[in-house]
Amino acid sequence: MRRRIGVVGFRGYSGAELVRILLHHPHAEPWLLEHRQEPDDQTYLKHQKPLPRAPLSPEAVRTVHLALVFLATPAEVSMELAPWLLETGAKVIDLSGAFRLRVPETYRRWYKEEHTQAQLLAEAAYGLPEFYRERVAGARLVANPGCYPTAASLAIRPLVEAGVVDRYAGIVCDAKSGTSGAGRKPSLRTSFSEVDENLSAYSILEHRHVPEILLNCDLEEGELSFTAHLLPLHRGILETIYFRALEIGSAEELFGIYEKRYRGERFIRLYEAGWVPELRAAQHTNYCDIGVKYDPATGRAVVVAVIDNLVKGAAGQAVQNMNLVLGFPEAEGLV
Repeated sequence: MRRRIGVVGFRGYSGAELVRILLHHPHAEPWLLEHRQEPDDQTYLKHQKPLPRAPLSPEAVRTVHLALVFLATPAEVSMELAPWLLETGAKVIDLSGAFRLRVPETYRRWYKEEHTQAQLLAEAAYGLPEFYRERVAGARLVANPGCYPTAASLAIRPLVEAGVVDRYAGIVCDAKSGTSGAGRKPSLRTSFSEVDENLSAYSILEHRHVPEILLNCDLEEGELSFTAHLLPLHRGILETIYFRALEIGSAEELFGIYEKRYRGERFIRLYEAGWVPELRAAQHTNYCDIGVKYDPATGRAVVVAVIDNLVKGAAGQAVQNMNLVLGFPEAEGLV
């Protein structure tokens, strides 16, 4: 039997990607939940078949019997909606940064705003299945990870766990993303004339995704240098990660760390030692592709991690989490 799944924010890039995936999911029936009316109602979904809709209200959520609701909304909107959605009995997966951090003080520092739902901040499961699968499966509220932290955490954490990173030397993460990561709302920074034939760094030393990487990888802030860049393309993230390796003799040894850590993981693809992925390899997929290079003479190591920011970095991972929460096969609808 197909479960009814609500999507709030379906007009944005991540929300529309969610609808696209759910339309091909054998156990899900997507419902569009109207949070606000817009004149260009079907601008981004115009190629889709008409879908059932309902107003976003407690009565409608109960009447429609929604098993789960996705929030593809800004953080302040997610904080407003999540409490009463949970009271209806629906599970919630939030794609914003509202519930990703553990304490209000950390949220206030990086998001420059007060957190209004501290009790839910403490309750939410962080939705990176490769690390937190069991907690996600038992959660009623899941905080879908940020796109940059997804790739960075999957690349860095196995190395920190294995104790092969010279933490005194630190880790440098050079991250580049397509413009869809900034959302669909028009802005000068993401306009064609600003982005085309250009490459720019932004939010230097204050990017709000940094604390997610620190939490996932058990790093101190001084051990990680992260810089985000805007690529002149629609989708995709490529992160080049530099560090000094300890007691590693070859790239094959580094590859072995990843191979052991991700054995059996459906959405991690490892490249043989000495080979690294390109952006196009992961576009339109829910995979994270990882490759390593290493110079034994100097101890310099480079890891390249690639994802699609709208799929593994947003909607695809959200559906992966939905599958865990509702007891479906984890890869359902994603391959």
